[in-house]
Amino acid sequence: MQERDLIKEVRNGSEKAYKELYSQWVSRLYRFVFQYLKSESATDDVVQETFLRIWTNRENLNPEESFKSYIFTIAYHFLLKELRRQINTPSMEDYVEYKNELITSAEDIPAELDYDKFTKALDIAKGHLSPRQKEIFELNKEYGMSISEIASQLSITEQVIRNQLSAALKILRKELKQYYPLFLFFILST
Repeated sequence: MQERDLIKEVRNGSEKAYKELYSQWVSRLYRFVFQYLKSESATDDVVQETFLRIWTNRENLNPEESFKSYIFTIAYHFLLKELRRQINTPSMEDYVEYKNELITSAEDIPAELDYDKFTKALDIAKGHLSPRQKEIFELNKEYGMSISEIASQLSITEQVIRNQLSAALKILRKELKQYYPLFLFFILST
């Protein structure tokens, strides 16, 4: 059965179609999440939450849109939520404090943790984005607007916003790989 037909069946409440869709996507999704979390239990949680969300919102599935984009967007949001949770744990706070104690003067700051250099690199990297990607990225990450607020302001669908934001983040992640710790902190703190 083609994926589009499976999605139609899932939308109509077919558990059999849901299980088939699950078996087609679970390993790819697991690999995607694990590369960021490096924890089997945390990855299992994110993957299961993603599939649970798909099932509970099955009536909103659109067989005409990319299921891959849909499932990875959901997983991405749960992944960010988990990363934020990890950042706010006492052990992470202890680690950040320890790293701060190691840095005693401005000359000791490694380039990948120099925020001024990062912001200059971010401005240059944003030049690699399309005008629409740049606008959406800035509204979301720099001005703190939600996906729905941006969609309303720009008169485009939330899915288009998600797709453009995802593409922008992919480009920026590549351009700013030298500053990955700061880039990750920047996108998670908004």
